[in-house]
Amino acid sequence: MISATRLSVPAGRLAGIIGLSALAGLLAACSEENKYVPPPPAAVTVVQPLKQEVTNYLEFTGNTAAINSVDLVARVEGFLMSIDYQDGKVVKKGDRLFLIQQDTYKADLDQANAQLASANAQLINAKAEFSRQSTLGQQDFASQAVVDKARAAMDQAQASVDAAKANIEIAQINLGYTTVLAPFDGIVTRHLADVGQLVGHGEPTTLATIVQMDPIYAYFNIGENQVLRIKEALAAQGRTIEQVKEVEVDIGLQNEGDTYPHKGRLDYVSPQIDPSTGTLLVRGLFENKDLSLLPGLFVRVRVPARKVPDALLVDDTAVGTAQQGSYVLVVNKDNVVEQKVVTVGQQQGQYRVIESGLAPDDRVVVGGIQRAVPGAKVNPQMAPAPTAGASAPAAATPAKPAP
Repeated sequence: MISATRLSVPAGRLAGIIGLSALAGLLAACSEENKYVPPPPAAVTVVQPLKQEVTNYLEFTGNTAAINSVDLVARVEGFLMSIDYQDGKVVKKGDRLFLIQQDTYKADLDQANAQLASANAQLINAKAEFSRQSTLGQQDFASQAVVDKARAAMDQAQASVDAAKANIEIAQINLGYTTVLAPFDGIVTRHLADVGQLVGHGEPTTLATIVQMDPIYAYFNIGENQVLRIKEALAAQGRTIEQVKEVEVDIGLQNEGDTYPHKGRLDYVSPQIDPSTGTLLVRGLFENKDLSLLPGLFVRVRVPARKVPDALLVDDTAVGTAQQGSYVLVVNKDNVVEQKVVTVGQQQGQYRVIESGLAPDDRVVVGGIQRAVPGAKVNPQMAPAPTAGASAPAAATPAKPAP
């Protein structure tokens, strides 16, 4: 009979064996469950380009100028009696602005009237004398020399009457010059002479300046190539350069962002190009009822060049720039992101015109752009297509330059 032999194992060693067995089991379990699972494709928002008609503009810089600006001068000598306007205020045509001493010129007018009355009396007497001598001459009671002398005296008296009438007109004109009136509606600058000051002594004295600000001009220069482009655009519309006044022109001020809120029309085009600069002077005419435009302001000018009937537009935030130029990210048919280099045009509200490099059916990434890595697969979510004309054309801005 074989007796069982009892094996004695120390308690500490036994605990270690049990722990190693448990660890081995855990490792075996981990090796089975922790397999690499790739993350799901990043979600991005895509939309097809908006297609609508846009107008391409030529952009310039210019300056505003008053349609009329006249120095008000004292054309007769005298003391300034009154100033009848407030400096910098709007006045109407015909308003009295200054009054110069009148008593001397009223006296001159009275004297001229008296001279006319005397000349008329002499003329009446000379006519009567000529009539008598003419009758006596026909009856051979007066010689021809006497008749001729009477005729000469009558003609001299008539000349004196005419001279007296001219003196009256001169006196009336000089008296009229003592009242300085506004020649047109406008704003008058500060007065340059004070009440009681002697003006018009020896030479005309400038009293102030009146500026007409409604309407107002904007002058700018167009390059030779741009002139040819405008002529081509006019020809395409069946118009000639003589119809230039039908061309619309917009201007914007420095504090008006990228907008062009002031609308006008071309008013004048120089008939020849300046050979020293290769530019053509052009002028636009703008209404200025609220007097928001001041003469001498720097303005941004845009002139429509041509219309593009089916231009492609994308949200301006979808356009990026890199060394190769401007680009947009698109998702192809395999849902892989691609980078397309594009030629951008002007901005239309929140949209940017894409002149080339983009197809109408491309899916452009407009949301989640940070997650759209070229070459990576994504989960595109189609956004509602914007309605054509949803974003009315706003200020035209130049194309984004490549860095």
